[in-house]
Amino acid sequence: MHEKYTSIGLMSGTSGDGVDASMVYSDGFEELELIYDKYFEYDRDIFKSFHLLKDKINGEDDLKKTNVELRNLERKITLFHAKILKEFDLKNKNILIGFHGQTIYHNPNKKISMQLGDGHLLNQLIEKKVIYNFRKNDILNGGEGAPLTPIFHKLLALKYKLKLPSCIINIGGISNCTVIKKMEKIDHANYLFSKDIGPGNCLIDSWVRKNSKKKYDEDGKLAQFGEINKIILEQAQELYINSDKLKKRSFDVNDFDVSFARGLSLEDGAATLTEFTSQILLEKLNDLLSDLKVNIEEFVLCGGGRKNKLLVKKIKENLPLNSKLKMIDDYNIKGDFVESQAFAYLAIRSFLKLPLTFPSTTGCRNDCLGGEIIDN
Repeated sequence: MHEKYTSIGLMSGTSGDGVDASMVYSDGFEELELIYDKYFEYDRDIFKSFHLLKDKINGEDDLKKTNVELRNLERKITLFHAKILKEFDLKNKNILIGFHGQTIYHNPNKKISMQLGDGHLLNQLIEKKVIYNFRKNDILNGGEGAPLTPIFHKLLALKYKLKLPSCIINIGGISNCTVIKKMEKIDHANYLFSKDIGPGNCLIDSWVRKNSKKKYDEDGKLAQFGEINKIILEQAQELYINSDKLKKRSFDVNDFDVSFARGLSLEDGAATLTEFTSQILLEKLNDLLSDLKVNIEEFVLCGGGRKNKLLVKKIKENLPLNSKLKMIDDYNIKGDFVESQAFAYLAIRSFLKLPLTFPSTTGCRNDCLGGEIIDN
């Protein structure tokens, strides 16, 4: 038996619309109790500032040019997280805070992954142990700093008895998947695999924000009323599918842009981008499964993209024959909060000096510790 810890995970995804917060009770190994989950929407100032700034940053030099704006926004985001934590019971003096922060730029080739969020300031404000900067050590050890959630996906597969081999597909701003071949307690390298597999919500969200007052295509309704522009779709496929951008293990939303849909109506653009997203995602998913020589009978979908009914329909129609697509919610797991739960769990593992990433999940050279612990 291992000692158990209470931990709160705070996750703000690439959509930049708010923060998912989850409290868990776990030993950092195989014991897990999911206690509480809640979503906190960013105020309009933070949401607008983030997306305006994100659009300015396309490379390392842009980080230097926008340094003052970045620091100002980081402070606002950190204060927002501190306010969130007041909604939780923090009387337990040993509680841990897994603070992911808001990703503004991710480029492992340059060994850069910047998440806006000041762990030192958050620690001062709440007077609790804060674990943040989860990606840095992995990148310094040859990894791509993402995906970070596979070890938690493996725990969910164990706890909720997913049928193995299993594939968990997470559709956030970027889509990633975790393949679990067998349930081995120690040997992750041979049985746990993960990779980013393409855009998720990022292209569709960006298109909708730029062409309407909406933040995203709710339930995929805009795309359902649009028509796919096949010429533009084919041109985009030629540009992306075999490009160097998609030969990496992890992606940034800056690896994709909506410029190829320029000139289309709101609905036609949404339809074309939804089709493009599904095709890239499935192409890269099938490549990974082929490389691993594994046949998956059951795919499990989580993340905000699972609510886009049209995108889910396209994925379901094009999965390997005789396979099923299930929502992670079917296992009584809240599909919106898997990543925030994961960072609560990763905070515990970081505190216990247990590895977070592995050569088969991020491409790091060896099993890798992660996270920086700030304790007042």
